[in-house]
Amino acid sequence: MESDYAKQGKTAAIVAYITIIGTIIAFFMNNDDKNQFASFHIRQALGVNISFYVLGALVTIFDSWPISTAFYVFIMVLWFFGLITAIREEQKTVPLLGPFFQDWFGFIK
Repeated sequence: MESDYAKQGKTAAIVAYITIIGTIIAFFMNNDDKNQFASFHIRQALGVNISFYVLGALVTIFDSWPISTAFYVFIMVLWFFGLITAIREEQKTVPLLGPFFQDWFGFIK
């Protein structure tokens, strides 16, 4: 468990994982307070959501259910991992892509 600082940003962090709309709402929720815990999870959630759309577009090229299933399982693991760490008030990056999300979306503070 993190400090009270994490508790203050917990709501925005959890909302961020509820589709791309939730990420946008969490961004505006965090706009005034600039809570670092919430910003961390907003960057992670934005990365997971963008990965879903970009990889989804690439997977349609193959038109194969095993590839599509593997894609959806991968995205669900990333989403579930991020959501659970937000609920537990932890700042852990999602597997494989999380460190990249922190770099690419560093403008979210």
